[in-house]
Amino acid sequence: MTATRRAGNVSLLLLLLLCLLATATGCATEQRQRQRPSVVVTTNILGDLTRNVVGDEAEVTVLMQPGADPHSFGVSAPQAAAMEQADLVVHNGLGLEENVLRHVEAARASGVPTLAVGESVDPMTYSGGESAGRPDPHFWTDPVRVRKAVRLIGDRVVRHVEGVDAAAVRKNAERYGAELAGLHTSMRDAFASVPADRRRLVTNHHVFGYLADRYGFRVVGAVIPSGTTLASPSASDLDSLATAVRKAGVPAIFADSSQPDRLAQVLKRESGIDVDVVPLFSESLTPKGQGAATYLQMMRANTEAITEGLTSR
Repeated sequence: MTATRRAGNVSLLLLLLLCLLATATGCATEQRQRQRPSVVVTTNILGDLTRNVVGDEAEVTVLMQPGADPHSFGVSAPQAAAMEQADLVVHNGLGLEENVLRHVEAARASGVPTLAVGESVDPMTYSGGESAGRPDPHFWTDPVRVRKAVRLIGDRVVRHVEGVDAAAVRKNAERYGAELAGLHTSMRDAFASVPADRRRLVTNHHVFGYLADRYGFRVVGAVIPSGTTLASPSASDLDSLATAVRKAGVPAIFADSSQPDRLAQVLKRESGIDVDVVPLFSESLTPKGQGAATYLQMMRANTEAITEGLTSR
C-alpha cells in the first residue's frame, strides 16, 4: 500500500470518527433536553406563581396565553400531549377550566401527578346568583390563600419532579411568599381608606368573593349573576341588579378589562343609574407593558382601581 493511499485511509477513518462523535454528542444533548423536568400549568395566573417557585429548576409550560378566559379556553392537541408527558400538571380546579378538566384527567390516568390548587386552599362557596352553593374557584383574589398555594406548589414540585434542587425550590417559595405577605399588607392598608358605607362591590360576574371576604367588602351583585363568563343575564336579572345598586348607593361597577364591558354599560344606560364602569384584571394576566403581566402587578393595579373607584366621588 502506498503512503498516499495509507494517508487517505487514515483521513477517512478520522472523518468517520468525527461524524460518530458529533452524532453521539447531538443525541446526548437531545436526551438531556428531553430529560429536563417539565411542569405544565393551565392558567397564566398559576403559571406566574409556579415560575416564581420553580425558577430555573424545571421547564414550566403555561397553556393559557395572556388575556385568555379560563372558562372558555380549549386545549390544543400538542398541549394535551405535553400534559401527558409532564412530570407535574398544576391546575386551578373547582370548575374554573371548564374545557380542560378532561385533559387533566387523561394526564392523571397516564400516571402524571396533578395538583388542583383551589381545592387545597380553604375554598369558599358562592353566596348568591346562579352559582350559589357551588365552590368558588377564584381564590387568587385573596393573597393570603395565594401564599398557601405557593407553599403547596413548592411541596408538590419537590415531591414529584425528579432532578430539581429541593433547597432551591423551597427558597424560591419562601422568598415569593414574603412578597405575597407584603402584598396583603399593602392591600389591607389601601382598603382601610374606603369608608365602611362604600365597601360594596358590583362586578362583571362573581369573581371577587375571596377579596371581599378577606378585606371586609360586601358583594352587592354581578352583571352576569354567575361564577362563569359563559352565562348570560336576563332582563329581570339586570333590573334586580339596578335596584340593588340604587339602594346600596354603589358608585362603580367593576368589569373585567379583558372582556367587553357592554353589559355593564347597558345596565348603566338603560337603568339610568349614576355609576362609573371601572376596568379590573380578574381572571387573566396581560402581555408585558399592559398593566398586569404578573400576579403582583395585577393585584396592585386592582387595589388601586377599587380604592379609587369607591372613593373618588
